Amino acid sequence: MINAVGNRMTREIARQRSVADQIERTQTQISTQKKLLRASDDVVASRRIATIGTAQASTTTWARNVKAAEAQVAQADTALGTAGNLLSRARELTLSAASASMNPADRASVAAELTAIAEELDSLAATRDVNGEPLFAAGDARTMRFDSDTSFAPVPSAASAFVVGGNPISTALRDAAAAVGSGDSAAIGASLETLGAGIAHVADQRATLGLAAGRLERIGDSLASRSISLSDERSSLEDTDLSVAIAQLNAQNMTLEAAQAAFARINRQTLFDILS
Repeated sequence: MINAVGNRMTREIARQRSVADQIERTQTQISTQKKLLRASDDVVASRRIATIGTAQASTTTWARNVKAAEAQVAQADTALGTAGNLLSRARELTLSAASASMNPADRASVAAELTAIAEELDSLAATRDVNGEPLFAAGDARTMRFDSDTSFAPVPSAASAFVVGGNPISTALRDAAAAVGSGDSAAIGASLETLGAGIAHVADQRATLGLAAGRLERIGDSLASRSISLSDERSSLEDTDLSVAIAQLNAQNMTLEAAQAAFARINRQTLFDILS
């Protein structure tokens, strides 16, 4: 009889210790707001959380690339807009110099301004981004990755943006300056055609930048949506539902308190009470 009572007491103490452990676990889940404290708590969910974490890290990197590319596209558009305005000014100057009534001094002044515009175009072609890298790459256009299956060059290379028919636009301007300075009508006429082609080319490049900007915006929206979905799924797997956890904690505390009270009453009995 005494052994049976001792066994019951041992089992009851073990049960109360188990409830106390459950209470401690629930308190930890509430304080950390994470319901999975160890991978062994739910192996499948833990594996999925790890996969989501990797996807979130990749999504964050791609989103940063999108932001960087958008800034580069905006900077390139500004540079090409300036280039287009300079070319329009250069064409106006060259057209004015086509008049036979312009005197040599005026021609020299126009030629000097055309040369200055050529230097500005060279400076625009050498523009650097916020990281100090060439905005318009000297070789092939710089490709960036924006998703596991999506990569492209958001900004054209310098050769694509500032070269027409195999000749740099700035060289065409210097040729125009030489033609104006010498008063060569045929050369001036050829320069007007070249400058017109340069203006159209820069406009086409800006249109391409506009398409890239639109594509980047759509990719950015898609990544933002994916990030929200991943965060929601991860939260459902690992975050503590506080209302449920608090209710569970209250129930566990009540269970433990009731068990302790009953255990205390039993232990107040004497050996003769138990034997009777």
